[in-house]
Amino acid sequence: MTIFDTIGGAPAVQAAVDDFYVRVLADTALAPVFAGTDMNRLKAHQRAFIAAAIGGPQPYAGRDMATAHAGLGITDAEFDTVVGHLVDTLTGLGVSGDAIAQIGATLAPLRTDIVTAETEVA
Repeated sequence: MTIFDTIGGAPAVQAAVDDFYVRVLADTALAPVFAGTDMNRLKAHQRAFIAAAIGGPQPYAGRDMATAHAGLGITDAEFDTVVGHLVDTLTGLGVSGDAIAQIGATLAPLRTDIVTAETEVA
């Protein structure tokens, strides 16, 4: 059984993506990254990506992560904050710690494709 099946399939992925973006957009440090973004389109891409990444039946046909995040200037700190929101989302939806760890292990290698800016030192 895949992680996709374990967490409840497409309805669970949709609920997770919706809740995740509520959290991310409420975060004043992250919200500016999404200014001017078509959130319906982004959520659709995110659902497709996550579903494929965790064993869903459809392959992901969107842009690769490096291309999708090029020019956004995302820092390690922002990446870590987003990961925290994802973990909080999954925990809030009742996803097991083991499944969250498996999802994290699947997504963590994408850091090098997503983070393109140095973290500012105060």
